[in-house]
Amino acid sequence: MTETATAPADSEIDAGTVRAAVEAFCDRNWDPDLTVEQWWRLLAGAGYSHPMLPESAGGLGYGMDQSALVSLVLAERGVLGPPGGLGRMLAAPTIAFHGTPTQIDRYVPEILDGRVGWCQLFSEPNAGSDLASLQCRAERDGDEWVIAGQKVWTSGGQVSDMGMLLARTDPDQPKHAGISWFAFDMDQPGVEVRPLTEMTGRALFNEVFIDEARVADSALIGGLNNGWRVGNTTLMVERASLGSSGRKPPELIPGPKGGVLNARVGDFVDRSAGAAMSGVPPLGIDMWWWLVDMARKNGSITSKVLRDDLMRLYGLIEINRLSIQRAKGGRARSARERSEQGAGDWGSAAAPNIAKLTMSELNRAFRDIGMRVVGPDGMLMGDSDGQSGGHIAEVALFSPAPSIYGGTDQVQRNIIGERVLGLPREPGPARDTPFSQLPKN
Repeated sequence: MTETATAPADSEIDAGTVRAAVEAFCDRNWDPDLTVEQWWRLLAGAGYSHPMLPESAGGLGYGMDQSALVSLVLAERGVLGPPGGLGRMLAAPTIAFHGTPTQIDRYVPEILDGRVGWCQLFSEPNAGSDLASLQCRAERDGDEWVIAGQKVWTSGGQVSDMGMLLARTDPDQPKHAGISWFAFDMDQPGVEVRPLTEMTGRALFNEVFIDEARVADSALIGGLNNGWRVGNTTLMVERASLGSSGRKPPELIPGPKGGVLNARVGDFVDRSAGAAMSGVPPLGIDMWWWLVDMARKNGSITSKVLRDDLMRLYGLIEINRLSIQRAKGGRARSARERSEQGAGDWGSAAAPNIAKLTMSELNRAFRDIGMRVVGPDGMLMGDSDGQSGGHIAEVALFSPAPSIYGGTDQVQRNIIGERVLGLPREPGPARDTPFSQLPKN
C-alpha cells in the first residue's frame, strides 16, 4: 500500500504547491479506521515520512521550510504524523548520507514506514560529554564483529529493535579515530536493557549492557574507523532536530514493541495521546496557544508582566523556527545540493549547537511561564482535576533534561567557542595520542 508523490524533488517548489499536495494526499487517503501500520505505509510511500531525505532514500528532497510545511498541514488536518523516535530523526538521515545503496535499501524503508524502531547507543558511563572516550569495543570475527561494553542514557532502548552503535574498532588509533558506526540488532543474546526511571515517573532513558553480542560487517555504516565522522552527522542532525519547535502532528512509537501497529489510527489523533507515548512534553506554538487560552480562562492574562513574558516566549519560538530554516537552507537548497555539500552543512558550524541551546531555553521558559499561568495547580501531576491536567507539572519536572541530553549546554558552548570563535582548546594530551595510551576515567 504505497502512493507515489507527484511533486518533483530537486527544484524550488512554492508553499502553495506543497500545501495543495499534502491536502490532496490527506483527502485521498486519511481514514481513521486504517491501522497505524497502513497509514504509516501511505505516508512513507508518498515521501511524507521524511520529506528532507533525497528521493533515493524515500524522501522528496525538500528544504527545511517545505518539510515544516508538510508537518504543519498534517497537524492542521488532524491526522497522525509519521513514526516517532530516533530512527526517523537520526538513523535515516545518517544512513541516507553515509550508507551504501544496499544499506539504504536495507534499513531506511523500514524506518520510514514504522516497521522498526531505533535507539542511539552513543553515551557511556565514562563517555558522555567526552563521547570520543567511549570504551565499548568491537572485535572482528570473520564476517562479524563481537561487541562488548555498556551504554547509558539510551532513549527508547526498551522499545527499540535496532540501535545506532558507536564502538571502538582500533584502540591503537587516536581516540577520535578507531571508532565505527554500526546498525546494531537489539534483539539478540548478550543485550540487556534496563530502564532508568526519571523524576517524571517515566522511563524515557535506559542503560544497555552488551556482552559478546554480534553485528555483521555489512552493518558497518560509513567505513571502518570512520565512526566519528558518521556519528557527528548523527549528532548535528540531533541537535538541530531537538531545537526545532514548529507545529507537528502527534507521533507514536514505531516497531512491534510500540504496540500500536495494528491499532486503529483514529484512536491516536488526540495530541495528548502522542505526547503520552513519547514522554517528552510537546513544546512549541501549540503549547504557547494553550498557555494563552489558560491565562484567559483563569484571568491571569490581565497581568501586564505575564503578557510581556508570553510575547517574549512567542518571539523565542519564532526566532528558533526561522533560524533553523535559514541554517538548513530553506527552499533554495535541493536534495542534490545538500548531498554534495554534506549532511552536516547547516549553513553555520554553530547552527545545530545554537538550536540545542535555544531548545533548553524554551523548556525553561515554558516551565516558568506555565507555572505562573496555572499557579498552585502546577504542583499537580498526572491526570489530575486541576486546570492544567498535570501538563505543567510534567513540563517542570522534565525541564532540566534538555540541558543535559544530546550534549550538555556547556558542551555546546565549548564547541561554539572553539570551532566558531577560535578560542583555545582545553588543555589535554596531544590529539594524535593512541587511545590505548590515554588515562581512563
